Amino acid sequence: MAEQVENLVLEHVKRFQATLDRIERILGEHTSRLSSLESGQAVIVQHLAHLAAADAAQQLASDNLSTRLDRIERRLELTH
Repeated sequence: MAEQVENLVLEHVKRFQATLDRIERILGEHTSRLSSLESGQAVIVQHLAHLAAADAAQQLASDNLSTRLDRIERRLELTH
């Protein structure tokens, strides 16, 4: 009887170990996927920063053109 109990406990321990192995494997996969997502997010953030810089440059160019146009209109007395 003690041998049966010992075998039963051993079987449970083996199942627990197998389950733990699966959980560790899945956790490793999820960790890898999360790292990939974080890398992708970093690329997106960097791209957005470049877009913001380009937008600022375009706004500056537009402001400069507006200033020049105002000056030309004043010189030609085209303003109301």
